[in-house]
Amino acid sequence: MIRSDNHIHSSFSTDSRSSMKDICIKAKDMGLSSICFTDHMDYEFPEKYNLPEYSEKGSALPLFTFDPELYFQSTKETERAFPELEIRTGIELGLKSRIRPKALELTKKYPFDFVIGSTHLVEDIDPYYPEYWDAFGEEKGILRYYETTLENIKADFDFDVYGHIDYILRYLPAVRDALKNNSSFEAIFTKTMSDHAEILREILSLLIKNGRGIEINTAGFKYGLGHPNPHETLISYYRELGGEIISIGSDAHEPKHLGFSFEKVPDILKKAGFSHYTEFHQRKPKQVPLN
Repeated sequence: MIRSDNHIHSSFSTDSRSSMKDICIKAKDMGLSSICFTDHMDYEFPEKYNLPEYSEKGSALPLFTFDPELYFQSTKETERAFPELEIRTGIELGLKSRIRPKALELTKKYPFDFVIGSTHLVEDIDPYYPEYWDAFGEEKGILRYYETTLENIKADFDFDVYGHIDYILRYLPAVRDALKNNSSFEAIFTKTMSDHAEILREILSLLIKNGRGIEINTAGFKYGLGHPNPHETLISYYRELGGEIISIGSDAHEPKHLGFSFEKVPDILKKAGFSHYTEFHQRKPKQVPLN
C-alpha cells in the first residue's frame, strides 16, 4: 500500500475550500503515514479565470497565489496538532517563462520540502476551457501544450518533479465527448501518445538529464479516464530512458479524494519496472521500496 500522498491542495489554493486540519483528519483515518501539501502558486494567472471559490474567500491576493509566511505558519501549526502524521510543506508552481525570476526567488527564500513544476497555461490560456481548443484546434493544441512543457523544462526552473505531464489528455474535446456519450476513448489516448512520442521522449529525457522526476497523479482515475497522469505508457517511457524519481500524489482538493485509487499504483509501478517510489524531504529524494 502507498501510505504517502505527495500532491494535495488545501484552502491556500484558489480552487480548494479544504482546511489543512480536515485533510489531516482524513489522512489519519485512512492510515496514511505522511502527506505533503502542494498548494498552487501560479504567478500572473489570468484574472478572467476567476472562480466562485476565490470570490467567496474574498482574498486580496491574485488568483492561484498565497502568502508563503502564512502558509508555513499554518503547516507548522498543523504539524503540532497531528504529531502522529508526518506533514511536509510543498508547492505546485505553474510554470511559464516570464515568471521565472519570481519562482526562483520563492524557492530560494522558503524551505519547501518538495516542489512540483506544472504546465497549466499555454499562451495564457487554460486547456480546461473551450476557448483553448477554439484558439488552437485539437491537434495543434496538444502539440503546443507539449512544446510549452519542453520550453519550461529548458528554462531551468527550480523544481523536483514535473506534475501531470499529460494534463492535456484530461481535457481533449474528443475525450470529453466520449465520456459524455459513455463510449471508449482508449484509441484516442493511443493515437495521441503515438503521434507525440518523439517530443514526449524528449521531455522525459531532459528531465532525467537534469536530475528531475515525474509524478504519478491519480486524479486521472477520479476524472473517469481509467489511467493516471501521466498515462502508463509514459511512465514506462520514463523508466526505459533511465528515470528513477517518481512521486505519488492524488491531486486532492477535498479530503474525500485523498489517496484516490492508490491501491492501483504499486502494480502500475511494477509493470513499468520500478521497485520503489519517491518522497521528498527538504528537497532531497528518498526512495521508498514497494512491498
